[in-house]
Amino acid sequence: MKLWVLRHGEAVPHGSRPHDSERELTDHGREEVLRSAALLIGQPLTAIYASPYLRAQQTAQLVREALGFEPEIRTVDWLTPDTDPDKVAEQMVAVSDVLLVSHNPLVGNLLSYLQHGAGHPPERISTAGLAELEGSELLVGSMRLNSVKHP
Repeated sequence: MKLWVLRHGEAVPHGSRPHDSERELTDHGREEVLRSAALLIGQPLTAIYASPYLRAQQTAQLVREALGFEPEIRTVDWLTPDTDPDKVAEQMVAVSDVLLVSHNPLVGNLLSYLQHGAGHPPERISTAGLAELEGSELLVGSMRLNSVKHP
């Protein structure tokens, strides 16, 4: 199974909106996302899961449109920035070949957790950074990081 994890594109600065969840992508952020989306062309995606935060929703929608992906985006609360990686892993038990669109610190923590288990430093990933992991099944500490691409 493969798992792709995409951090949202560049967003307007902290404090520019009343709530962090309302921050939208900048024009540069949209361009970043489209460059990362191009890397997913031809991949066997079965679903796109995204945080409910606006910038993640915009990122997921841009990817969906760029790929011509028919299914709706699955909006889930367990992809918000401060979610524990183990909660995400629990949700991913019965799925394969999916894209997760989320935020740091979750993205960096999740990538590390899936490769090494708990207690390891997070992976560094820039805005619109796309990671590809692979394994026979999603087991904590047993996934292989195939690549991390930054737009």
